[in-house]
Amino acid sequence: MIRLDGRVALITGGSRGIGAAAVEMFAAAGARVVFSYHRHRAAAARVARRVRRRGGEAVPVRADLSRVRDARRLVQAAVRRFRRLDILVANAGIWNEVDTPIEKMSERDWDRMLDTNLKSVYAVIRFAVPVMKRQPLLRSLSSGGRVRGRIIAISSTAGQRGEAFHAHYAASKGGVISLVKSLSTELAPHGILVNSVAPGWVDTDMARPVLGRARGRRWVERQIPLGRVARAEEIAGPILFLASDLATFMTGEIVNVNGGAVLVG
Repeated sequence: MIRLDGRVALITGGSRGIGAAAVEMFAAAGARVVFSYHRHRAAAARVARRVRRRGGEAVPVRADLSRVRDARRLVQAAVRRFRRLDILVANAGIWNEVDTPIEKMSERDWDRMLDTNLKSVYAVIRFAVPVMKRQPLLRSLSSGGRVRGRIIAISSTAGQRGEAFHAHYAASKGGVISLVKSLSTELAPHGILVNSVAPGWVDTDMARPVLGRARGRRWVERQIPLGRVARAEEIAGPILFLASDLATFMTGEIVNVNGGAVLVG
C-alpha cells in the first residue's frame, strides 16, 4: 500500500540496525535514499548492495553527525545527488551498556551522548528545513494537504520514563521528544510534518551486550507484555508509515513501538 515513488529520503545511521532496515524498506517503497554511516563502512556498503540488487537506489555517505559541519555536508550531498529532500529520518545514536551512577558519569561521557543523540538531530534538521521550505510540492501529495516535507526523529522509551544509571541517554532521547514537539508547531505552517518513533528494546547490535546474554534477554523479555524484543523491521515499518500519504494529518506525535512495555499517551 505504501509507495514513496519520486521522493528523496535522507536516513542517518543507516548502516546497521533500525537505520539499515529503514533504508531497505524506504528503497523498496520507491524512494531514492541517501544514508549516513560513521565507522561501519563495510556494513554501509552491504546495505547499498542489497538495495541495488532489488532494483532500488541507496547512497552511503560517511559523516560524524556530532559535528555540525558534517551534518551540513550530508544534507548538501543528498540535495546535490537528487535535487530535493522530502523525508529526513534522524536515527543515528548510541547507547552505553555500562551502568553509570550520576556521580561517576564524566563530562566526556555526558557530552558524547548528548552530541551524538541530540545535537546530531538538531544539526541535520537545521540544514534540511531550508531545503524543504523552498521546494515545490510533489503532485502526488496535493490531495493530502500542503505537505512539503517529513521529519521523523527516533527517540526511545528511555526518553519517556527515564532510565536509572543511563541518565545521559534518557536525557538525550527526552530532548529529542521535546524538539519534535517544538518543531511540529513551528514548521506546520510551512507544510513540514515532524513526528517521532519511540522504540523499546530492539534486537540490534546496539542492544547485543544485554540481549546477547541469556540472563539479560530473559530479564528484558519479562518487562515486555508481548514477551519478546522487536525486530528492526518492526520499527522501520512505523517510520515508513509516518513518511507516507497515510499520515498527512499527523504532526508532533510520538509513536510508541515497545510491545506494551511503556504505556504513555
